[in-house]
Amino acid sequence: MSSLKQNLSQKLLQKLSPQQIQFIKLLQLNTLDFEEKLEQELLDNPALETGKSEEEDTFSNAEDVGTEEETFSNDIDIDELLRYNDDEGGFRLNEDYDDDQRDIPIASSSSFQEFLEEQARATFGNEEDLTLAIHLINSIDEDGYLRRELRAIANDLAFSENIITNEDHLERILIKIQNFDPPGIGARDLQECLLLQLYKKDYGNNPAISLAETIISEYMEAFSKKHYDKIKKALKIDDDALRDAIKEITRLNPKPGMTQGGATKTMYIVPDFIVRNEGGAIEVVLNSRNTPELRLSPAYAETLRAYEASPGKDRNLKDAVQYIKQKLEGARWFIDSVKQRQHTLLSTMEAIVSKQREFFVDGDEAKLKPMILKDIAEKVGLDISTISRVANSKYVETSFGIIPLKFFFSEGIATEDGDEVSNREIKKILKDAIEAENKKRPLTDEALMDLLKERGYHIARRTVAKYREQLNIPVARLRKEI
Repeated sequence: MSSLKQNLSQKLLQKLSPQQIQFIKLLQLNTLDFEEKLEQELLDNPALETGKSEEEDTFSNAEDVGTEEETFSNDIDIDELLRYNDDEGGFRLNEDYDDDQRDIPIASSSSFQEFLEEQARATFGNEEDLTLAIHLINSIDEDGYLRRELRAIANDLAFSENIITNEDHLERILIKIQNFDPPGIGARDLQECLLLQLYKKDYGNNPAISLAETIISEYMEAFSKKHYDKIKKALKIDDDALRDAIKEITRLNPKPGMTQGGATKTMYIVPDFIVRNEGGAIEVVLNSRNTPELRLSPAYAETLRAYEASPGKDRNLKDAVQYIKQKLEGARWFIDSVKQRQHTLLSTMEAIVSKQREFFVDGDEAKLKPMILKDIAEKVGLDISTISRVANSKYVETSFGIIPLKFFFSEGIATEDGDEVSNREIKKILKDAIEAENKKRPLTDEALMDLLKERGYHIARRTVAKYREQLNIPVARLRKEI
């Protein structure tokens, strides 16, 4: 007969309190979701009230700054993303999307153009660039592609509107438009459309996305013909890695300008923070919609005090009093969580602005410093997961546009001197070098790699190619002019 042994051991377990759980849930909400949660809490808990009368409702002075954002379903099958054609032995853009437009949540195609124009007005401070941007936006077709040659658009501007520009200038404007929402907008072809979407998803820590970028940028033809063995051999990867990369590719939208039944919903981008530059003094404020004035219900509190003060407590009121206590306690928790949320949001944004002050002065991306979540977590004395919740789905309004907080986080690259610079600085160097190159003998990725080494940046050729592609700059042979 086997013996039964009993062991007594002590374990230290960290368990979150209900208040902490509530705070965490509130922290990860953006401004619109927080408003919805607040309204629901006010409905569910009669012991919670706004601190002002209806005439002075705290939301009446809210800053209703926002632009529409389109979000797409990520459940597109590969054979829907690209239709296989047995006769031609390859893929092509799935034309069935045209037949499945059932629920379009925007009133007309013009409203989608207006959505892009709103983003353009928040991006281009120069009147001339804004005019060019709007002309390019009006040239984008219903699929979300810019299929006209930039040279033809430049000619149209010269003859019809007497605006003189060139392809290079239009290319720079288009690159900024391609950073608008929805991801993939303004692409010239399917390959560029997919890459633009992958670049927006790439935060440097997902090998499947990085591999997907390589496949689309370097092996698009093999991928379109399902020559998977060729891709695996060339990249020295196994079936699992390829499967993960293809899964990321099939989640992309091949027609970002089109809406499909159930695949799109309209929401608004409301900035959670406002950063103002007042004569060199950078001021950070929370959107007032995040700072409601809340209080405990005076009627509920008075009822509880009266019951506690009464000499002979009525047993029939015991259940009602218990209910009041629960509601008052819940209201206190919620008010404390909201205040903690406000403090955490503001201190985190102030830390980001302090780290990236040079950028907030004039909006020059080259002045962005390398910054990861850990840097801000250490600065404000919070956990990295807390900073991640703040950065997720939050936006800041600046004098040069509405920017997602994730934009400010980038990996650093070490120089020969031991200094660290943002990878955006590397991209600026590459962009400037390519703009100044001899177009009859454009710089190859190898030459660009050597140029960076001369400046103290030791970066692999593949990384150079990745940064060039993220800048929407074609390979050297396509930049060559006769």
